Amino acid sequence: MIENQKIRPAMVVGPLGEPLTIESLPAPQTTRWVVRRKAEVVAAVNGGLLSIDEVCERYTLTLEEFASWQRAVDRSGMQGLRVTRIQHYRDLYERQLKY
Repeated sequence: MIENQKIRPAMVVGPLGEPLTIESLPAPQTTRWVVRRKAEVVAAVNGGLLSIDEVCERYTLTLEEFASWQRAVDRSGMQGLRVTRIQHYRDLYERQLKY
């Protein structure tokens, strides 16, 4: 019985170093996704607070959209999540792969 239960942390460290709990995550009805909110959701998944499926359902995101957030954070940190700079960081990442 116990081995079937998934143990989750009560909190994880957020992108700015603050503690994140399920209650402190962006509201499920969030429609305006600023960099900080995206980074908090990615940190929650990376820390095990929520699963990818739970995040996609909670925020009505597609798997591809959330995966693009994760890739952006992995490649360029929080700055990679800025919509206005996506192409810049994508080009920078591709140039780094070449050399």
